[in-house]
Amino acid sequence: MLLVQGRLVAAFVLSGVVFASFSTLPVRAETKTATLVAANASIKNDVSSFHLENGLEVVVIPDHRAPVVTHMLWYHVGSADEEPGKSGIAHFFEHLMFKATKTYPAGEFSRKVAEIGGQENAFTSYDYTAFYQQLAPQALEMAMAYEADRMENLILNDEVVKTERDVVLEERRSRVDSNPSSLLSEEVNATLYQNHPYRMPVIGWLHEMEKLNLTDALAFYQKYYTPNNATLVVSGDVDSATVKALAEKTYGKVPRRAEPGKRERPQEPEQNTKRTVSLADPRVSQPSFQKMWLAPSYTNAKPGEAEALDLLSEILGGSARSRIYQTLVVKDGSAASAGAYYQGSSLDDGSFGVYGSPRGDATLKDVENGIDAQVARIIKDGVTEDELEKARNRFLKSVIFARDSQTGMARIYGSTLSTGQTIKDIEEWPDRIKAVKVQDIQDVAKRYLVDSRSVTSYLMPEAGTPDKKTENQTQNAGEGEAPAQGVVQ
Repeated sequence: MLLVQGRLVAAFVLSGVVFASFSTLPVRAETKTATLVAANASIKNDVSSFHLENGLEVVVIPDHRAPVVTHMLWYHVGSADEEPGKSGIAHFFEHLMFKATKTYPAGEFSRKVAEIGGQENAFTSYDYTAFYQQLAPQALEMAMAYEADRMENLILNDEVVKTERDVVLEERRSRVDSNPSSLLSEEVNATLYQNHPYRMPVIGWLHEMEKLNLTDALAFYQKYYTPNNATLVVSGDVDSATVKALAEKTYGKVPRRAEPGKRERPQEPEQNTKRTVSLADPRVSQPSFQKMWLAPSYTNAKPGEAEALDLLSEILGGSARSRIYQTLVVKDGSAASAGAYYQGSSLDDGSFGVYGSPRGDATLKDVENGIDAQVARIIKDGVTEDELEKARNRFLKSVIFARDSQTGMARIYGSTLSTGQTIKDIEEWPDRIKAVKVQDIQDVAKRYLVDSRSVTSYLMPEAGTPDKKTENQTQNAGEGEAPAQGVVQ
């Protein structure tokens, strides 16, 4: 399945997402955390929500511009909820959900969706696991019936588990172990997060994945795949009354069989060191640099901080208009790509990062020094009112553009509600963006972009060093993307 990327699909920003299409390529970090970018005045009055008696939360987002509906079920469990020593079980179990149930043979649900021209996918992140279908409104009841069935009636045995475990092991080998950028990304996360389970890859560590078994899978299923641990989001050509009737007819029959409990994870201690992670590999064609800091997320930040960090990333390096891009790529030509991003859509602490790749005769150190100078400049002098206003306008315009993606809207609401936030948080996001002041941006830069608490990484060809030009680095400039982060499809 395809990886999801883009400012308006905030769900996948910090949290890794692993998709069941049986690939593990990490999703690219979005340059913006638009977890809350979905709101606008005309949507506020239309979005509705309710709970079934078994605890399932249902959100309805009407959009009658096309005869299509997106049905998306979010379980509030991801790789950060796994028991120690069981890394990869969340993503592995996502695969197992496509197997046979007491009612239907393996693959029938997928065949039914394909027969009517629909689309389906699934993904696992640090904080949630989701399954979705996009199809005609007349097929909504069918999708609900099949999805509710596998919530309760999945059949597993040793042979099914062994076969699918081999699939995810090969997924890891082909998408991570054979990809220097993915390998470095894992090491960087394991260094940035010293105690929190975000340090573990969503796909899992190979030596632990190899030991996952039927007992592990059944225990995970019984504890987490229960209606009171899920949110159903239906967007598109539907109305709340119809969705409620269908949900009660299908999901309403699934019993509440477990109480997963409060999501309490080990938190990060105070970090007091500057760390460096380097990988030299002959498969690397273009060297790159990245620097990351821990930063609060929209869920745990103090009021206004996440919004200020979002706007800081936009001004510093979020687009071709940003300071980093204009200085390093456009003016002095030292970087082929460069930018900044804020990953703030997680349940616990997120991160802030800057990155770049050298161009021409420049070295990684040249790019790093240029980016560091722009960070230091904002810490010392702040940003201008004009910069803030332009960045804010780009964010608020994205509120309107977000509505063009029916599936994107479902993802925004689903991911937000799965990480401890509310519909109200989504609706109020534009107002909170409008309230950010220039001093707020300088304050968060001073507070969180402290060089002595950063993690710097270098990806280089074999025998390369950060202060040495490589023979095969690009001569062409481009806007580029933020480095790959831990999301798997």
